[in-house]
Amino acid sequence: MLEGVPFDPVLASVYARLGRAVFATKVMGWVLSQSNDEERALEKDNKWWRENWWEELGAPVIIFGGDIHAYATVPGLEDRWGRQPVVRVDTYEFEPKVMPIASNVDRFFDSYSRYLETLVADPPNQQMGETDLIFPWDATEILARDERLVELMRAGRFDSLMKNVDEETRGWAARVMGR
Repeated sequence: MLEGVPFDPVLASVYARLGRAVFATKVMGWVLSQSNDEERALEKDNKWWRENWWEELGAPVIIFGGDIHAYATVPGLEDRWGRQPVVRVDTYEFEPKVMPIASNVDRFFDSYSRYLETLVADPPNQQMGETDLIFPWDATEILARDERLVELMRAGRFDSLMKNVDEETRGWAARVMGR
């Protein structure tokens, strides 16, 4: 349990092994919130999120990392094994905007690694070390491979979390769902 809600078992396993990690920070990467004997940032961050954003989000989330944007699990949508979907939460414009990006933590890591593979193969990145490919915006085909994610999106399971999204995000979600 974290902040009174179930903690995803796959994420718990990641924390048991790593405690902290940094992923591809030179190319739109992100940082896993630290939680080990040295620092309890995961717990502190989630206490802050509970106090400041849960009500506006409309559902509890567990923030586990990010950089400019946060990545979080959604305990209220866990499957029968306790695995929780992953969303990207953007609070940059003071209204939380949520994008569902994986049916569970394992699929999130898989999709993100496939995005990095695409990024490395991108000609502008190969030539100049720069790219216009941004996760998750330019990863709709990768995310659409997550059948459970698409199923949850089509069933409207993320609708309460996506109440503040704009037309661009709705179009992105439609592309992920194949519509």
